Amino acid sequence: MEQLYRLNELQAALDESDAVVIYFSNDACNVCKTLKPRIRELLEEEFPRVRMIYIDTEKSPAIAGQFRVFTIPTIDIYFTGKEHARFSRNLMISEFEQTLRRPYDMLFTNA
Repeated sequence: MEQLYRLNELQAALDESDAVVIYFSNDACNVCKTLKPRIRELLEEEFPRVRMIYIDTEKSPAIAGQFRVFTIPTIDIYFTGKEHARFSRNLMISEFEQTLRRPYDMLFTNA
């Protein structure tokens, strides 16, 4: 997982990567301390071609504002530069995995 601080860096990542998960959070989020490692582990094991980016909403409020993040954690899923899904606050890992599975398989199975 990489942490980005500038909007132009995030936009470049979205432009150059076929699959991106953006995890918006900050150090004060207790739920995130448990959820973030589980999301990272799931991506590493099941979706290795997904690029995971962490945005600290306290250190990068302009990015949070641009992406309309009003609560944490917020997790955005992008495929080929377009937002595919968004999860905010409450998230079931199984639902997150299911949301990723079909587009991921379609994009990368024959690649």
